[in-house]
Amino acid sequence: MPYPEKLLNEDEEIAEHLHPHWLTLVPAVLAFLVICGLSGAGLAFLPDEQNNPGAHQALLLVILAVALGLLIWLTLAPVIRWRSTHYVITNRRVLIRRGVFSHVGRDITLGRISDVAYEQTLWDRIFRSGTLHIESAGENGQETLVNIPRADDVQQTLNRLIEADSSRREYPRPGPG
Repeated sequence: MPYPEKLLNEDEEIAEHLHPHWLTLVPAVLAFLVICGLSGAGLAFLPDEQNNPGAHQALLLVILAVALGLLIWLTLAPVIRWRSTHYVITNRRVLIRRGVFSHVGRDITLGRISDVAYEQTLWDRIFRSGTLHIESAGENGQETLVNIPRADDVQQTLNRLIEADSSRREYPRPGPG
């Protein structure tokens, strides 16, 4: 899903549009597999329908209801959270948007960013992800973006954009006329 262009200024261009790394979905996939496996096993061991039709029907509904509830909670919800988390880096600012029903957003102009750092564990390095720390002047201070794909590359991109923004503001282009 592309980021809504209406949130960008006229002269603003997207340099990076990221979601958290796909590894954040691994627990949801594992939960899906376990739930499907246990549901299948539960269905296989249902009492015989011919001997006890009421118990068969009731247990079938319970298994399906529990499986559906767990699938929504442990599988669908994390996928929706992942898909609705946006980290957008433009040539003017960093936009962070999270949430489906309740939205949380933060915009940090490049001129206010004082430091950009990343950290990677061995696991992060294997899967090319990491944590990005953006230090900015103001009330909220530091923003930590966890499970960013290619965190080291994103840090370098952000540093280049900050430098270009600083040069642009230092030496403004002459306007028309």
